[in-house]
Amino acid sequence: MTQADLTVQKLRHTTKLRMLKVGRITELTPSMRRITLVGADLEGFHSASFDDHVKLFFPAEPGAELAMPTMGPNGLQFPEDAPRPIARDYTPRRYDPAAQELDIDFVLHHSGPATDWAMGASVGDALGVGGPRGSFVIPTGFDWHLLVGDETALPAMGRRLEELPQGAQAIVIAKTRDAASRMDFQARCNVRIQWLTDSDAGAGDGALEQAVRELALPEGEGYVWAAGEYTSIQRVREHLVKERGLDKGRIRASSYWRREAAASHVNFE
Repeated sequence: MTQADLTVQKLRHTTKLRMLKVGRITELTPSMRRITLVGADLEGFHSASFDDHVKLFFPAEPGAELAMPTMGPNGLQFPEDAPRPIARDYTPRRYDPAAQELDIDFVLHHSGPATDWAMGASVGDALGVGGPRGSFVIPTGFDWHLLVGDETALPAMGRRLEELPQGAQAIVIAKTRDAASRMDFQARCNVRIQWLTDSDAGAGDGALEQAVRELALPEGEGYVWAAGEYTSIQRVREHLVKERGLDKGRIRASSYWRREAAASHVNFE
């Protein structure tokens, strides 16, 4: 493999706002529900990376009409005569351009407006989608890929495992609420999965970090992707950089949520 094969690309996309409707609801696990969104506005939708995020716009109150913003010269502009919608970031799990379908997977036991909406959603309900604004494209040609995260990271993990080619080596460390919340991943690559649950002894905020500490990393050029709760992922990243000596350019670590903080999405640099 050449160095060019391992170059991470940062892509920018023209931001488009879309008004979509719920076309199908699928129960994946007791803790995960897939909402399939449909609509002509999906024309031209593009997501180049497994950890892209789109901005979902929910009605300001349950049962209220969704008032979507528009794109102005300085960003989003919200209607002055309607309640401002609630916005949250989510992973586009699957997009089918032929069927014009977009799958978004919702974790159901994290309380908040997005979870409440997903739990009460019905076919035909409206949902606004913006973006993705950009993509962080990690090449598939690394010798190994380590994926670390909690339940909020499972949609991105599942998409990544489906995208990795046959012969690629992937290691997954995933923490779920309980054993029933584990996902059945589809993959062509060689994958080894270590599941952690909240009920495991010592499975607190440091469980993912401890599992990574105990992991013997494979030989060769690898890439680490980690996402989940802020403190937990921060600990994983610090261990890999400060104690294992991994190059920061070989780690993509993101906080998808933070205790006692709403709408928290941070990429650690």
